[in-house]
Amino acid sequence: MAAKIKDTGNGFKSSNELNFLGEGTYVEGTVETKGSLRIDGRVKGAVRAGDTLTIGANGDVSGEVHARMAVVGGRVEGNIQVDEKLVLEANSKLVGNLKAKKLVIDEGAVFQGKSDMGIPKESKSSASSFSFPTKGEAQSEPEKPE
Repeated sequence: MAAKIKDTGNGFKSSNELNFLGEGTYVEGTVETKGSLRIDGRVKGAVRAGDTLTIGANGDVSGEVHARMAVVGGRVEGNIQVDEKLVLEANSKLVGNLKAKKLVIDEGAVFQGKSDMGIPKESKSSASSFSFPTKGEAQSEPEKPE
């Protein structure tokens, strides 16, 4: 059976292959796959998945993480960048910054860090362009066109 490969737009092509790092497995170094990856063991180093990364309840990652989508049920110590959706499940723990388009944090999850959901800079400036008079300051009438 041939694997279908798609371009995710981040320079990393994904495929429909599924890879496992089972409980009791320890890897030190970079783990990289074009497809999906499930981690139930321990990884000390960077993790890159072209498709979905799942960190099981007993999974433990110490290092930078990048994936198209991610579901964290275990522990991550390091920054996470997800191109689409990141889910932090109820008993998960993330210590590090995250960047994702969509974020779900279940009740009971622990997150310590900063989050960035990519709000365009022009959206921020339009909200701050309004000014309201402070208490005691007179409000002037708008000029009428002639």
